[in-house]
Amino acid sequence: MDRAKVIFGNEIRDRDYRAAVKKQEGFLKKYGDDRQTHYGVQLSDSPVISALFGAKSILPGECRTAELGENPLVVGNIRMGFGHYRMAMAVASAAASMGYTPFWLDFLSFPESGCSKIIAGQNELYSLGSRLSQRFALFNRLVWEPMNSEGFRKLSYNAADQKVSELFAPILSAIPKDTPFVSTHAWCAQAAEHAGFTHVVSAVCDNWPMALHLAEGSVHAVQTRSAFLGYKVLRGMDAERQLRPMPAGQLRYVGHYVDHELVEGIAHDAARRLAKLGTDRPKAYLLTIGGAGAQRALFEAIVRGLLPEIEAGRAALFLNFGDHLDAWEDMKKAVPGLAGTAQEHFGDFASVADFYSRYLDADAAGVHVFYSPEIFQAVYTTNLLMRLCDVLLTKPSELSFYPVPKLMLRRVGGHEAYGALHASELGDGTYECRTPEEVLGMLRAMALDGEILSQLNECILENQKAGLYDGAYELVRLAAAERA
Repeated sequence: MDRAKVIFGNEIRDRDYRAAVKKQEGFLKKYGDDRQTHYGVQLSDSPVISALFGAKSILPGECRTAELGENPLVVGNIRMGFGHYRMAMAVASAAASMGYTPFWLDFLSFPESGCSKIIAGQNELYSLGSRLSQRFALFNRLVWEPMNSEGFRKLSYNAADQKVSELFAPILSAIPKDTPFVSTHAWCAQAAEHAGFTHVVSAVCDNWPMALHLAEGSVHAVQTRSAFLGYKVLRGMDAERQLRPMPAGQLRYVGHYVDHELVEGIAHDAARRLAKLGTDRPKAYLLTIGGAGAQRALFEAIVRGLLPEIEAGRAALFLNFGDHLDAWEDMKKAVPGLAGTAQEHFGDFASVADFYSRYLDADAAGVHVFYSPEIFQAVYTTNLLMRLCDVLLTKPSELSFYPVPKLMLRRVGGHEAYGALHASELGDGTYECRTPEEVLGMLRAMALDGEILSQLNECILENQKAGLYDGAYELVRLAAAERA
């Protein structure tokens, strides 16, 4: 079956199919043809996630058939920014809490394969586009926003991806095909389907339906009701015709993908934040620099605006630069006085865990900067800091679905706008604040008027009662063919 010719019963135009085949041929010419290669694997511990979730990483090795033991669950993922990794960690966390052994499969971990080479090249292009969109308004308006909201939305785009993802299947050769498989990027789900896996769940990101995220054959899981409806009817994925909807059973609304530890801590963390309101205790703000490294200029302006509050003891600031040490060096140069004020927490996860334990029920002060060259630590540090902060300042990426009061920053790509809209309607986040003046104005309002933060926390508690943050558990149940 050629999944690029007919998608959910909708025939792809001949010109679009030919373009998809040509794209595949271009990658074969550039990176070589390994479609007949059987990649062996080894199962290895990985920093942070093995200790936290008992997870094993699937890496290149000599084993021709992986022995995964009882209750395995493969988490297929790609580092493309931090969002897809973040979703994968939520799935691994939920799976471990439910008695499954998560196996972490990063499609970039097979450097000799065509799969990893293709994805690495595409990731570099995406990261470059993200950065350029923040630096050049014209590029953002004419290229980046339209591509991210409308270009990736087209069914023809999925046809091209289906042809390319055929080339990813060989790295799955050694994994038993009846293993439950949760994908946090459509390419992983598509590859699993091409490879013949029988229990594939594709965890769809964002809140804007795009054909980019389709992986026919898998069960598609979405985080919002509006995304369910948009994907069901393939809304706007072909401007020239009415498309057949997705068949029954291939699309599920599950709620937000959130780590087990964060879900368990919702009541405790909301109570701690609410107890601060109306007091002179410092409020803690968290900013993260994502994998694409965008928004640095906006962050620098925010930090400059917050420094007087920090020096006066009315605020604390957590800056997680992930694995982007260069961004910290740039910020130190751009914000006078920051370097002498900040306390650095670099490279040692034990020290980050100690910081978390120390301030889970206490107030932090000053500026604390976090960085690690190790990707798992870089991503999971934000999870720990979310529990300590009063407000998370974030673009409306996957973090917009987390149970923490959020001040939504300017989006990076048109598709992200709908994450901010969703959070603001649910009440656990603000609308999108696009300029430094608007962001700092919202921060001042939060500091002066306790009603704003009170409502954000109360909405989080109400959303929890409704099961809104239980999506990661539901992904595991779907992949294991359980019933909710």
